[in-house]
Amino acid sequence: MTALLHDARAAALQTAWARLAIGTLADAGITHAVASPGSRSTPLRLALRDEPRIATIDLIDERDAAYFALGVGRATGRPAVVLSTSGTAVANHLPAVVEAGAARVPLLLLTADRPPGLVESGANQTIDQLKLFGDHARAFVDLGVPDARPDALRGLRRAIARAVFTARDPAPGAVHLNARLWKPLEPPVVDGAG
Repeated sequence: MTALLHDARAAALQTAWARLAIGTLADAGITHAVASPGSRSTPLRLALRDEPRIATIDLIDERDAAYFALGVGRATGRPAVVLSTSGTAVANHLPAVVEAGAARVPLLLLTADRPPGLVESGANQTIDQLKLFGDHARAFVDLGVPDARPDALRGLRRAIARAVFTARDPAPGAVHLNARLWKPLEPPVVDGAG
């Protein structure tokens, strides 16, 4: 029973944190997102679904998703978000990241990741994503794990707003936001909800 209560609280925090992150993107002027499926990014994908200010398109292939988002940035002059799950899925964004920098097109990558203790734990989806794009990204921001402390929530909003600005000015290009999410990845189940 104690484990179930802990899981429900953790899921509720993660759900609220993901909604705050996505709402902050919308507050900062993001209007488009492209999402590729994956379990680790579930909280962020559900938050995108529920954010009416961001039009979201689902594309299965991560490379296609990144290039589609790059096209949105080229057409609008504003970064689109490309959301992906962890690991090798993130590596598929590299060609679009390189092109964004070379062509000076704003792009914002939002990647799901595992908590630090689960990185490089022997599976292909546990690669170290820190600064994966090297100097091809204008900036890398590790958003950390969801944290309910008020100063951490303010820090989350500040980091996201700064990332959107950095993708646009002074030299447009790609910015990588990395969100470390834990299980359970689904929102908490509410008794009686149907």
